[in-house]
Amino acid sequence: MTGSSRRPARSRIKSSAHGEDEGSDASIRRDKPNLKLRRDRSKHHSAIRIFDVELRILIGIGATACVIIFFLIQRLVKPLEESTRPGVITPFPAPKLTKLPQFQGEHRESLYWGTYRPQVYLGVRARTPRSLVAGLMWLGVKDGRYAMRHMCQDSDELTTYSWTEHNGRDYGKQVLVDQDLKLETYFLKSKSEYSGYGGDWAVQIDTQTQKSNEMLRNGHLFFYLADEDGSALSLGGNILDIRQSSLLASGSRTDVGGWQLHLVSKDALEVHYAGFRTPHIHNLSDLVLHDLGAQARRYGELKLSDSLEDFPNILVFQIFAEIPFKIDFAFVSGTGKENPRIEERVVNLTGTSLRTQLKVKQMEFDAKFQKCFNITDKVETEAITVGKVAIANMLGGIGYFYGQSKISYPTKINQKVHNNFLAYWPAELYTAVPSRPFFPRGFLWDEGFHQLLIWRWDISICLDIIGHWLDLMNIEGWIPREQILGAEAVSKVPEEFVLQHPTNGNPPMLFLAIRDLIDGVEKNKFTPSERNDIISFLDKAFVRLQAWFQWFNTTQSGKEMSAYFWHGRDNMTTRELNPKTLSSGLDDYPRASHPNEEERHVDLRCWMLLAANCMHSISRLVMEKSKFEKDYGLTAKMLADFEILNQMHLDPTYGAYFDFGNHTEKVRLSWKETHTGGPYATREMLREVLERPELRFVPHIGYASLFPFIAKIIPSDSWILDKQLDFISNRSILWTDYGLRSLAKTSSLYMKRNTEHDPPYWRGPIWMNLNYLIISAVYHYSKVEGPYKDRAKVIYTDLRSNLIRNVVNNYYQTGYMWEQYEQKKGRGKGARVFTGWTALVLLIMSESYC
Repeated sequence: MTGSSRRPARSRIKSSAHGEDEGSDASIRRDKPNLKLRRDRSKHHSAIRIFDVELRILIGIGATACVIIFFLIQRLVKPLEESTRPGVITPFPAPKLTKLPQFQGEHRESLYWGTYRPQVYLGVRARTPRSLVAGLMWLGVKDGRYAMRHMCQDSDELTTYSWTEHNGRDYGKQVLVDQDLKLETYFLKSKSEYSGYGGDWAVQIDTQTQKSNEMLRNGHLFFYLADEDGSALSLGGNILDIRQSSLLASGSRTDVGGWQLHLVSKDALEVHYAGFRTPHIHNLSDLVLHDLGAQARRYGELKLSDSLEDFPNILVFQIFAEIPFKIDFAFVSGTGKENPRIEERVVNLTGTSLRTQLKVKQMEFDAKFQKCFNITDKVETEAITVGKVAIANMLGGIGYFYGQSKISYPTKINQKVHNNFLAYWPAELYTAVPSRPFFPRGFLWDEGFHQLLIWRWDISICLDIIGHWLDLMNIEGWIPREQILGAEAVSKVPEEFVLQHPTNGNPPMLFLAIRDLIDGVEKNKFTPSERNDIISFLDKAFVRLQAWFQWFNTTQSGKEMSAYFWHGRDNMTTRELNPKTLSSGLDDYPRASHPNEEERHVDLRCWMLLAANCMHSISRLVMEKSKFEKDYGLTAKMLADFEILNQMHLDPTYGAYFDFGNHTEKVRLSWKETHTGGPYATREMLREVLERPELRFVPHIGYASLFPFIAKIIPSDSWILDKQLDFISNRSILWTDYGLRSLAKTSSLYMKRNTEHDPPYWRGPIWMNLNYLIISAVYHYSKVEGPYKDRAKVIYTDLRSNLIRNVVNNYYQTGYMWEQYEQKKGRGKGARVFTGWTALVLLIMSESYC
């Protein structure tokens, strides 16, 4: 999928090429004009040294943020053992953005409950670390056998599942097709004067069968409640006769007060239950299967045991009925209040009243979709349906996670560490996820793409999410790029891929989303209230964004002025054809064959230009004519200098922009016999270098080489622009009928495996996120005056049509959006249910470009 540790196998990321220990301090030198910082290689971590370094960072760039100095002084006077902890696990010393007034009060309460468990087919939780959690399981049928469905996973082989409507706040509709079984699920929130904090919510499940299947004559649904705090849950009074009483369960929490769960249906239902006591819920399906199996062996029936462990914090309710049937669950809070009108509220959240409210929400979703994206006259009806799925799944894929990241750290320091890692501080994250079955957690550069969509739908949700990400910043200005927080998230990731490496970055895509917001402010796209919220947020976020910029500017800098390279490449590998650059997000995209400190990566230079431009715009917007505006303006001007760019990255022979480094093209993978001391030799595919590398351009045309074009640095009248359009439109290079390849067909590494078990990833397949950035630039050049304007317009029209048509066709053929698309026939590849950045196809439909 996308960079970061997403593939089945990952090589261990090495420490910085500069050789510093993670967590080392930085001494400060101000360079002109780009705010360069030189790293101090001292490993001394005294409180006074940390304070001195951080204060000089602020002074060196003319900072006037007194609140930060205040927090630094606070750190100085803390007990020594606390103030000397490694910077990598020390929070950034500024007020949390999520604590801003705009994210409190009504905003916070309105988002309290939600479908914030994207890793399960249907899950509800609150935005609080230890929540009351609800979810759905069912027995599906495959090859004549029953199988439990709970966590989203490809091995279940569902025909399709996706949110077809979701507004990110209080409504969603989902369609799941499991072989011959079809489930439609609805989620609705409601708030009354009698509700507890966060209000009430309802879940409706409509169960149908599409074909005649004896095993699906009856349906087995399992709905559960689990208290992560461990509080005991109480069973309803007459659970086995639901017609006598709709009450399934009750309890009390400090957040919502007393609560009750009710089940209402007009159909004939049989209900059974089981109660468990466990601190974990990610293995709940195993507990249910064990209970069902014991009952089946004893009585020959697939029915829960109607038994409770002592003080159960999990209650599972089995609904057994002849298909088709429809059931409504109503959760009401604040039941401990005087005269809470529980019966009235349950009626409002079930039956006819619920159906009426769902129809109203559906119409509101359609109207808002049209207002936000306005694609009715721009694409066919089939594409509009896919566009709705794109935004619905983006919003329905927002999750809430809480836990501690594991940070890679050297064992030689005087720290008590286990398994060579330190624990980040406990943190929460409210974020969209790339893929529910494969990547149901937060990824840093993905989130920037996600927010290009989300801000157009709900600016408050967008700012809230960005605030959560920036609050994960440590004192060094680093943000872990993959967030694996909490037991459920960890359960989806192999242990060897959990560690985060503090020397390595990820494309700072949040700057692109923020720049898009600033552009919207300047073009009056927001209401006065929204505009004030954005400016207030950016004002408070400035110091964190500044630290993030400085982290990149320091740790990813090259040997030459304004040169940058992605740190973390393995220069000792014997198995990789071309050492991966995971931190770039482009994984196996070909770079210099022999990583060293001489490298210059053209894409990272352009990311730094974006970041500098964004910081310049923010300082102009929120701080008037400040010193920051001048400094970041000078930095941006230097990075945008066309002549300097060409000197560092342009190969005039090709008219292409390339990376620079220690490189040879004559590298291959060969089978070798190796002896490990045993009686038998082992065959391995190992890297073989046939020619001595030399410092040179790395001659591979693809996504990375187009970044100066994406950044719109190239003048509209330059012959170099014409060459970029050549590369894009040439079928022998990047063009296909389904979108642009990630790597040119002419490249020596086109579709080459990187290891024996590592197939090509960014070496040919079509990725929607980079196609979106490229078509944004093509659109730009089709609008500005110049000799290539008309040519760009033709390319834009054809590329837009190809991208939309292929994603739409794949959705109707397979039921899914995909992580990537193969370049020969356009078929979906990689992770499915990938409505992360692939959902950008909606912005291409609406011609909304960054």
